[in-house]
Amino acid sequence: MADNYVLITDSACDILPDKLAEWNVQMIPLAFLFTDTGKEQKDHEEPIREFYAAMRAGRVAKTSCVNEDAFVDIFKPLLEEGKDILYLGFSSGLSATCENGRKVAASLAKKYPDRKIRVVDSLAASAGQGLLLYLGVKNRDAGMTLDENADALENDKLHICHWFTVDDLVYLKRGGRVSAAAAVLGGALNIKPVLHVDNEGHLIKITQVHGRKKSIRKMAEKLGETILPDSPVFISHGDCIEDAEMLRDILKNEYGKEVQLITHVGSVIGAHSGPGTLALFFRGKER
Repeated sequence: MADNYVLITDSACDILPDKLAEWNVQMIPLAFLFTDTGKEQKDHEEPIREFYAAMRAGRVAKTSCVNEDAFVDIFKPLLEEGKDILYLGFSSGLSATCENGRKVAASLAKKYPDRKIRVVDSLAASAGQGLLLYLGVKNRDAGMTLDENADALENDKLHICHWFTVDDLVYLKRGGRVSAAAAVLGGALNIKPVLHVDNEGHLIKITQVHGRKKSIRKMAEKLGETILPDSPVFISHGDCIEDAEMLRDILKNEYGKEVQLITHVGSVIGAHSGPGTLALFFRGKER
């Protein structure tokens, strides 16, 4: 029999609220603002196509992590109801969000010694975090206790493969992922990077190819090289559904793999990767 626990994540998982409700998962939103207005908004609060249209028009978005007060507001009422908590957080290699959750969990554990809080640093982002969450949902629904589920997620997280490409290097330049010279040269020569998230949860550039279609095929090749037989496959995209569907069809027709979920890259992740981001996630032999 599973423990009486609540599964919680944050909006960096890029699983939309209606799907999280279907999975019976609570979500804590990260925030962003456009620098020309300074008005903070919650992730998923603005229609996503409007967000990317604003970015294409030249507006610059900045993001912020979930602060400790927000975690207290979510965690404390659940503990007072007699529920335990399993929180799966955005990669500590990309955000302070998970560390803030860990600090609050440690503090509240002293005030509620009869309750249990486990924090799992996903070392993942976007629907990679979402895929690990999906596995946690399946574990919970199969009857795993909180500790069994948390341990399983810890064991699985370094098998969650992230492969992605971007359409415009300017957004990675803003975040310090590529140099200004590389961004200008890449734009002029139509060079597309293929990146992944490493075992420390950081974004790493692996290779680069000429042209969008080649970058999409390169991601499919990575899946073919390392995917585990029983793995689900998720895709996320920054308002480029046609490219997401192209990748889906390549995976089905050439690798025999069905895609279980296609979702949007949300505002917080998209602020750093930009419109046209395309990402692929699956369980593999290694990241």
